[in-house]
This record gives sequence, structure tokens and C-alpha cells, in this order.
Amino acid sequence: MPDGFPSPQPPPSEPVTRPLRDADALAAAGLVAPASLPALRAVAARYAVSVTPAMAALIDPADPADPIAAQYLPHPAELDATPLELEDPIADGPHSPVKGVVHRYPDRALLKPLLACPVYCRFCFRREQVGPTGGVLDEADLDAALDWFAAHPEVREAILTGGDPLMLSPRRLGHIMRRLSAMPHIGIIRLHTRVPVADPARVNAALAEALDTETALFLCLHANHAREFTGEARAALRRLSRAGVALLGQAVLLRGVNDTAESLEGLLRTMLEHRVKPYYLHQLDRAPGTARFEVPIAEGRALLASLRGRVTGLAWPTYALDLPGGQGKAPIGPDFAERAEGGWKVRGPLGGGHFQADAASPEGDPAAG
Repeated sequence: MPDGFPSPQPPPSEPVTRPLRDADALAAAGLVAPASLPALRAVAARYAVSVTPAMAALIDPADPADPIAAQYLPHPAELDATPLELEDPIADGPHSPVKGVVHRYPDRALLKPLLACPVYCRFCFRREQVGPTGGVLDEADLDAALDWFAAHPEVREAILTGGDPLMLSPRRLGHIMRRLSAMPHIGIIRLHTRVPVADPARVNAALAEALDTETALFLCLHANHAREFTGEARAALRRLSRAGVALLGQAVLLRGVNDTAESLEGLLRTMLEHRVKPYYLHQLDRAPGTARFEVPIAEGRALLASLRGRVTGLAWPTYALDLPGGQGKAPIGPDFAERAEGGWKVRGPLGGGHFQADAASPEGDPAAG
């Protein structure tokens, strides 16, 4: 439970069978203490709340440091914004040529067909936009967004995000997939989602069929702790893998969730064991009321450096900061090499080091490096 809160009541004997969408529902499920309700109702009035049965079952109400609770249960500190925080920290708005499209990079663009999610993370960088009303693009807006992609042959990758695109009905998702797949310049389709871990029952045969395409398809799964990978999540990911979907993983470095070598190693190893290749480890985006989650970059770099050589290279993600103002993701990971006279000093992840002398250029002069 969040720091300073009284312990919640013992959980009810009946399991949670539907998403918990407000503070009172969380209290009734035994996940928050009734005494905390006035403060949590104020948070829920501003930022959406939803905890799926799959995630509610993982929360230990008796553990004040539970990493699943930290991600999904509202906290009064969410209403305390700092001067460093921004409502639109990665500048979606200025880079939206039409409703539902964000175009920052020359060769790829985001398609946001809806703004609903199965769960609402307490650190979400779109927390001012997402919510249960869904922000679903109507038929005209969706057609206009897809027409934008069709009219821009320089865009070679379409990235479905939101919100969570796997919250769409299989019929609507299939329609979007077919439209994008029919565009000859779209060589890659990517989906960013939490559904396979947060609501794995949604990954059924109809959804897998909707994703059937000849276009290269990558699904980027957002998970932050090894415990999120339940047996049901494993089954959902296997279904996607068997349907020909390549699985990538992304996580946010979060205080109290995955900010130790043991917890981060556990997450990365568990991703791989579930056929998910770790792709990005994100530095926290400074959205309003998220400061309690931030891990300093220096600490993040040291944490990743401690894992180099300790885990397989398959588990190594790109540690990145999404720069404010829509300037893109910059790698900020640890360095193992530094320039020296005549070459490079390279630190060995297993200990020791090496001086790599510059190779000679074709003209016989040392390369500048």
C-alpha cells in the first residue's frame, strides 16, 4: 500500500471478477483502507482508475511495498505536481497533423484509435488524456487518420498506441490492420499494449485472427515487474507468437517497482522466458504527480551497468529518455568505452579492461575514431 496509509481490510472471500474503477471499489475489494477513501476519491476524480481482476489478484494488501500495487493503486501524491512536470511531456499535441495521428520521426507515425486502457498506470505520460470514456475515433476521424497514412509514402511504420489498441473490438482492429496492410509503403506495423499481462483473457482467437497480416508485425508489451507474467499471460503471449506476431518488451524504470538489480534482472529474464525480447527501458516521463516514481539517470545507468555480463545480451534493452518537446528518444545507457590518446579504453563487464588502439586508415594514418 502507499506510504503512510492505514492497512486495508482483509480482502473479501469472493475473487474480483470485473475491473475496479474507483476508490470505493478498491476498498470493497480489500485493496485500500476505508480511511484512505476521501484522499483517493479526490485522485480518482482527476485521473482514471482501473485495476483488472488479473492485476488485483497479484496485489498483496499487507505489503506496503508491493510493486503491483504501486503501479495501479491511486495515491494522494498524484495531486502534487512539481515545476519540472508537464501535462504533455513528449509533445503529442504539436506533432498531431490530424486527430489520432502523431508524427515526430520522418519514417514512422503513431495511430491512436482510442484512449482507453485495461489498467491506468499511476505514472502514465498520457494520464491527462486517457480514461474510461475512451476517446475512440469515430468512423470519420479514423478514416481521416488512415487516409493521412495513405497519403504519406515516407512513413514506413505505423505504430498503434493510445490508450491500448488491443482494447478495440477484433472487428475494428482487423479493419485498421487491413487498411494499413494494403498500403504498399507501410512495411512494419507495431502495437503497444499492456493487455496480454493486464487482461490476458482478451487475447482470444478472434483477436489473433484480427492480427493476421503479411506485413511485418511487432507487438511491444509493456510490463514492469516479473510478477505480472502469470500463467494466463504466458498463454496469451504464446497465442500471439503462434499467430506470427514478433514480441518485444518495454518497461519504465520505477522507484519501488524495478529499481534494484534483482528486480530488474528478474523482469528482463522473465520477459525472455515468455518469448518477449526486451526492447526499451524508459526513463520516467515527467507527467504531473509522478515524481515519487522517478529514479535518477545516474542510478539507472549504474543499475544497467551492473547487469551487463550478468544477463544474456538478449535481455539488454535500450535505456532511453523521451525528450520533452517531441525531440525523440535519446539513448542514455551506461558507457563502457572512453576516448584515449591513440585509441579507446574499454571497460570489461566481467572485470578488467582493454586498450583498443586505433586502426590505420587506408592512407596509413591512425583513424580519428
